[in-house]
Amino acid sequence: MGDLITNFLTNYEVNPEYIVLWKNAILLVFVLIVSFLSNYITKKLLVAIIHKITKKTKTKWDDILAKRKVFTRLSHIVPAIFIYFFIDVNLMEWPIIQNIIMIGTKVYIVGAFLWSINSFFNGVNDIYDDYDISKQRLIKSYIQVVKMFFFIIGGIIIISIIINKSPFILLGGMGALMAIIMLIFKDSILGLVAGIQLAANDMLHLGDWISMPKHDADGDVIEMNLTTIKVKNWDKTITTIPSYSLISESFKNWRSMQESGGRRIKRYLKIDVGSIRFATDKDLEKYKKLPLLKDYIEEKEKEIKEGNNDLNPAVGEENRHLSNIGVFRKYIELYLRNSDKIRQDMTFIVRLLEPTETGLPLQIYVFTNTVKWVEYESIQSDIFDHVLSVIGYFDLNTFQYSTNLYS
Repeated sequence: MGDLITNFLTNYEVNPEYIVLWKNAILLVFVLIVSFLSNYITKKLLVAIIHKITKKTKTKWDDILAKRKVFTRLSHIVPAIFIYFFIDVNLMEWPIIQNIIMIGTKVYIVGAFLWSINSFFNGVNDIYDDYDISKQRLIKSYIQVVKMFFFIIGGIIIISIIINKSPFILLGGMGALMAIIMLIFKDSILGLVAGIQLAANDMLHLGDWISMPKHDADGDVIEMNLTTIKVKNWDKTITTIPSYSLISESFKNWRSMQESGGRRIKRYLKIDVGSIRFATDKDLEKYKKLPLLKDYIEEKEKEIKEGNNDLNPAVGEENRHLSNIGVFRKYIELYLRNSDKIRQDMTFIVRLLEPTETGLPLQIYVFTNTVKWVEYESIQSDIFDHVLSVIGYFDLNTFQYSTNLYS
């Protein structure tokens, strides 16, 4: 094409001193026009056709790639390739400009390819997120590692193009820079190792409720990437935790509780030891009026009577008696056994703990039939509303400091 332009300019009697200048100027303008047209045609026709085809297919992965503009970004390579080969053949009279344009074009092609690769892997992550397994095992960290690998290789290739050296020479000298690279990418390297360990040991999923008091984190995991974990706390604040902190430090994951379908109630109230005593016959008759206790008291009275008949008062053996605290503890147990909001197939304990200077702790250790926070708190409150209301019926008092202690 350069010869055609030269002949054309010669025929029009252009000064021979300026023929090369005009020829190369015309070639550059021509290249710009053609590259613009090729880019326009590729985007408006070829990419548009591809997008129409993806919309008509039943598969979703091609739609996601189109949405991520993978095909659009690949189209940027077409005009660059045209410029590269055209300039290589037709701009020999200006070697410096030719070299600059060719270097710039090569760098642009590598950059456009990396840009497309980035969009492609983002699309792969979106495709994976459509599957149920994505809720259990995230691949975002691995994709970030793969993208980092491509960007490092791309960076080496770009540097080798600029300095006109083989990329293998640069790779050979990478060992000397490894310590600096490790220092610069310390968080990324630690995050990569942590991400692999978290995934391999199935320690964390997207959506898990975790607690990490050291970082003021208590809520759902909303994002996991190579270097950080984002937690949306119950007060709607966001806590960002370095990934490697979840490996080097301890945290609590409530996933197992949520999957079990039951949430633990572990709470106690302290009973004034001075109000504990044996239950009299009058007390037992009163307790029998409670439907939950009638059969239990009658059965225990029969058992105690038979046991007392076998005792020998001559050797100092004491008769057995029911106590108000024992009957009260049984009442709480039966009350919870008859509740449809308490799981009967999970750990179920109503027990007395070791007495303390502030009273005798009566502990309720059961599981609700829901893991929803609001419902759980409502069930727990209803239980202790009833327990505190009925304790007086058994002539028991909860422990509390005297109001005139400091008066």
